[in-house]
Amino acid sequence: MDPVVHFEMPFDDQKRLSSFYKSAFGWQMQGTGEEMGNYVLASTTETGPQGRPKTPGAINGGFFPKKSDWPAQYPSVVIGVGDIKKAMQKITKAGGTVLGQPMEIPGVGQYVSFTDTEGNRVSILQPAPMAKPKKAKPATKKKAAPKKKKK
Repeated sequence: MDPVVHFEMPFDDQKRLSSFYKSAFGWQMQGTGEEMGNYVLASTTETGPQGRPKTPGAINGGFFPKKSDWPAQYPSVVIGVGDIKKAMQKITKAGGTVLGQPMEIPGVGQYVSFTDTEGNRVSILQPAPMAKPKKAKPATKKKAAPKKKKK
């Protein structure tokens, strides 16, 4: 079963959006800048060292700027999948429509949106492999200085 891992919503005014969600819900809002398409990350729950929510079932999300040439810009959820190409085939076979080709989100993974049979915009994400934590090296024991013989 593939879980919901993220939510997304469009915005017109980044400053107004960030102020609203911070004031109304206490979310931490972080703009990413031009290099990431001016996406705004929304932290709705505490995360661990890998950036994943600590509370089971909790998700974080983000907001994207509305663009005149993008299809279906509505609130949506993002579903985590193990293989994005296979998931795209399954979506099409089930009657959905994939909206373009997967795009690489640096440090996050492969992402693409689709519409389901009811016209809802939804997205899928094949997460990038997570970095394995470095193993701690075992402490080395210092050799004791040889005892001096008493004369």
